[in-house]
Order: sequence, then structure tokens, then C-alpha cells
Amino acid sequence: MYTNNYDAHNDLFQEITIQLWRAYPPKFRGDAKFSTWMYRVALNTAITLYRKSKRTINTQDFEGVAFKIKAEDYDDTEEQQLKVLYKAVHQLNDIEKALVFLYLEDKDYREISTTLGISEVNARVKMNRIKTKLKTILNP
Repeated sequence: MYTNNYDAHNDLFQEITIQLWRAYPPKFRGDAKFSTWMYRVALNTAITLYRKSKRTINTQDFEGVAFKIKAEDYDDTEEQQLKVLYKAVHQLNDIEKALVFLYLEDKDYREISTTLGISEVNARVKMNRIKTKLKTILNP
């Protein structure tokens, strides 16, 4: 969900593993569950790598690659809707994006609030505001 391709996914997984390995003894205080702390490290790592990737130019060479798709067999309506939604989500700030992605991963508001370091009520309020904001972005 946080990467566009298999290699980027593996790179992210490796970077998260390294960050967890480096941070575990000195940074885990035991204030929250270990899984919550791990998720927070993973989320911060994903956001950091996303910000770095926005600064670099991604070029791929498709020379010699043939794409054979019959137009009548392919319906990209759902894919297009997802692209529009992701484009709208990427207009949000980092905390709002994280909240949306956690929500889409079926995390409850208690888990979201613990992961993001906000109250459960604040998580609910922010999510309602984000939904309104996304509706405005998608239906100007």
C-alpha cells in the first residue's frame, strides 16, 4: 500500500527491519504495546522513504517491451477510481495520509490513536474532517 512495485516494497521492508533493529533496545520504553511501537516505526520509515522518493526522478526504460491488451477485455473503471482516490489522498498532509491508510487497513480508532499518538476522540474527529475534505477534493 505504501509502495508502487515489488522492488520498492522489498526495499521498504528491509529499511523497516533495519530501523526496528537499531531502535529496539534504546528507544522502546514499554509505554505502549510492542506491536504498536513496531507499527509506529514502520509508519515513520514509510513516510520518510516516501518523502525521499518525491525528491528523486524515477525513470524506467520500456524500450522493447510489448504490451498486448485487448481493449474490449479490459475494464479499468475500478482502477481509475482508485487512482483518483489515491491522488486525492496524496493532497493531504502526512498525518492525514497516515490516518487514512490506517483506516483503510481496518484499524479501529483506539489502535489509530495509539499509533499516531493522539486521543481516540481526536482520531474520530480528524477522520470525519478528512472524509469531508476528500469529498470536497473529489467533487469540487
